[in-house]
Amino acid sequence: MSSTLSTRLHSIDALRGLVILFMLLDHVRETFYLHMQVADPMDVAHTDPALFFSRTLAHLCAPVFILLTGLSAFLYGEKYQGRAAVSAFLFKRGLFLVVLEFTLVNFAWTFQLPPSVIYLQVIWAIGLSMLALSALLWLPRALLIGLGLLLVAGHNLLDGVHFEPGHWAHVPWAVLHDRGWIEVSEGLRLRTSYPLLPWIGVIALGYGIGPWFGRGSDAGLRRRRLLATAGGALGVFFVLRWLNGYGEKPWATGETAVQTLMGFFNITKYPPSLLFLALTLGIGLLLLVAFERRNDGRVVRWLAVFGAAPMFFYLLHLYVLKLLYVLALAWWGANHGAYFGFDSVLAVWGVAVLLALALYWPVGWFARLKARRRDIGWLKYL
Repeated sequence: MSSTLSTRLHSIDALRGLVILFMLLDHVRETFYLHMQVADPMDVAHTDPALFFSRTLAHLCAPVFILLTGLSAFLYGEKYQGRAAVSAFLFKRGLFLVVLEFTLVNFAWTFQLPPSVIYLQVIWAIGLSMLALSALLWLPRALLIGLGLLLVAGHNLLDGVHFEPGHWAHVPWAVLHDRGWIEVSEGLRLRTSYPLLPWIGVIALGYGIGPWFGRGSDAGLRRRRLLATAGGALGVFFVLRWLNGYGEKPWATGETAVQTLMGFFNITKYPPSLLFLALTLGIGLLLLVAFERRNDGRVVRWLAVFGAAPMFFYLLHLYVLKLLYVLALAWWGANHGAYFGFDSVLAVWGVAVLLALALYWPVGWFARLKARRRDIGWLKYL
């Protein structure tokens, strides 16, 4: 492997690893700080700043991960000679992720068999986005990028479109854009937590920037393009947010400077608004440039271990968190209503750091196994 290729892939894994750790922080919060649940967008007047900024930091996870999924799909095609191989891989892995969401992932959250509720969350969104990209990648690159931009920038025009349960469009629209409940039977409901349309746009854009990372690409030109794209995305965020013009609830001056800052950055994730995606993807691209420039650094190498085995980490950390919560509840009992929970956000951060250190070795072992045993086909799906 050339040093240029190694630099590119290492920086991608490092960025993926960083957002995975932000996800870990957020899931520790959802496990041990559930008594202080937050809305979307958050209620600035009644949300502790430490909780607000911890949750906002986790906003980077899904957009960056799905963008990198599209980018990695392009690089997979370079390695395996063509779009047909990429399309087949995306289709199979997308189906695999959808099945995983309905089974192992949902059980990790609910510990309920048979389930009465199935939450269709980020793994579902990634899986369906991959299925969509398996068809869309046959479009000319310019058209694919244009479609991605249209979905990311234009879907907020559909925010006022709703269909009542019983209407023929209720179920498909709940999947595509309108977060809500789907009644399957008297004993089973589905929650479409991650409406799909904007995420298809994000994965399409990730695939569209793939040639910047392709064989023979110039590193300096790639970084300039990434910086320009990041600057454009962040410019869109700050201009539109300042104008209170599109896709978000208006912000206003708060009682304190901190509340004003919180209000300005209080953005909607479900579905992700244009401003949400402009901010998070802009920051993500800046981080990607930084990691590529510091490719030989210890922190980058450490983060890349997590990014090399993302699905293994995802499943492992969910079950570890559930086990820890069950043990804590059994040992100490409920101390916040029906829940056992921490008394501060600092404790959430502390447990997240300890878990990151504890999970580093098993994730590193699996990443090395995955790299060494390429003859085991199913490993590439994790």
